[in-house]
Amino acid sequence: MKRSRTITTSGAAKQILLGHVSGAHGIRGEVLIKTYTAAPEDIDAYGPLRDEKGIRSFVLKVVRVTPKGGVIARVKGLDDRDAADALKGTGLYVARDKLPPSDAAEFYHADLVGLMAVDSAGKQIGIVMSVQNYGAGDLLELAREGVAKTEFVPFTLAVVPQIDIAGGRLVVVLPEAASQDSDRPDGES
Repeated sequence: MKRSRTITTSGAAKQILLGHVSGAHGIRGEVLIKTYTAAPEDIDAYGPLRDEKGIRSFVLKVVRVTPKGGVIARVKGLDDRDAADALKGTGLYVARDKLPPSDAAEFYHADLVGLMAVDSAGKQIGIVMSVQNYGAGDLLELAREGVAKTEFVPFTLAVVPQIDIAGGRLVVVLPEAASQDSDRPDGES
C-alpha cells in the first residue's frame, strides 16, 4: 500500500519543496533541477515556484527529463549561463494549496507533520516532527512525551494503521522495544 508521495517539506509548514536547482546546463540559461515530484516533468505544472523565503518567483518550462530523474528546464527571464549558475542550490517551493488532493492511501509529508500521535487507546504518544527516508522507506520522526530525544517509527500500515488529517491525529502501534524505552524517565536505553 503506497503511504506517501515523494515530496518533502520546508521549515515553513505549508510550503512544499518540489525540487532544487543543481546548476546551469548549457550556455543559454537552462538549469538542471533535481525534482521531488512523482513524475519529474510535472515540476512546471504547479505554476510559478518560489524560493524558500518566498521572495523570488520562477516560471519553469521543462525541456526534457534527465536519465537520473531530474529535468532540464528554462526559467523565464534567464538567458545566459552565469544567471542560471547563480541559482545553483535554490530550492523551488509551491504553496500546499496548489497541490492536487492526495489519494486515500497517499499522504503529503507536509500534512503529516504536526499531527498528534496517539496509541490505540487514544493516549497521546507525541507529535510528528518530520518524515524522513534514508532509503528503506518513510519514517515518522516523533517528539515523544517525557522523552528527551526524538524517535523514528516506520510509516507502514502495521505501525500507523489510522490517519485522520482533519482530526489532527494518527494512531501509532509502537514496536515493543520503543514502548519499553518510553518507560524510562530519561529516555535512554
